[in-house]
Amino acid sequence: MTSVKVDGVQTLAPLIAIVGCDGSGKSTLAADLVKWMAEGRPTQYSYLGLKSGNMGNRIKSWPIIGKAFEAYLANKAGQARDKSAVIPGAVTALAIFIFSRIRRRRFNAMMALRRKSVLVITDRYPQIEVPGFYDGPGLSAARAEGAIVKWLSARELEMYERMAAIVPNLVIRLNIDIDTAMTRKSDHKRELLLAKIAVTPQLKFNGANIIDLSSLDPYERVLADSKRAVLAMLKRDEL
Repeated sequence: MTSVKVDGVQTLAPLIAIVGCDGSGKSTLAADLVKWMAEGRPTQYSYLGLKSGNMGNRIKSWPIIGKAFEAYLANKAGQARDKSAVIPGAVTALAIFIFSRIRRRRFNAMMALRRKSVLVITDRYPQIEVPGFYDGPGLSAARAEGAIVKWLSARELEMYERMAAIVPNLVIRLNIDIDTAMTRKSDHKRELLLAKIAVTPQLKFNGANIIDLSSLDPYERVLADSKRAVLAMLKRDEL
């Protein structure tokens, strides 16, 4: 199917974003909703995260230097998230900027699907309310010093502002507690999961329609409630 125009304006297929802390069940829910929606209309899954944790685990597996190098990179990334710190140099800033470009490329691919009338369900969604982590701009939390770092920071923020300006038709927000998150993601850092859990209810995604669900409920209930929210959104948008 191709996109259509109404009064000369191109219409986009609906966009559903699933957000929540690591371990909240985003990927599982997204996969099940895609399978369900695809029975009635073109639907695709889009991952808008970075999988930086997986990359860190691969680096740790390198012989001899792996663990030390991963710890070094994690420390630099932590400094970039610290509002009281300075972004640790142009090399770190460039690495973070490149990751953001990867996200932007995935975002553009997702938008291309919507222009082809494909409903898209995303795992994660970019935001600008909380910089430094949680799918927000990585160079806007700590202080940028030096011409190169400041330039990269400004360009990255513009990138995120453009992405965040695209408001999903529906945001399914999955809430979870720290003990459950750590059980499901034992390789993650507890303090970072705690920060994400605290921030999750605060994100507004530019006034998007948000449904809050608990990952502590039986999964069958979470899936059923998500389906009801999707159907309500589709019915509302058709009016």
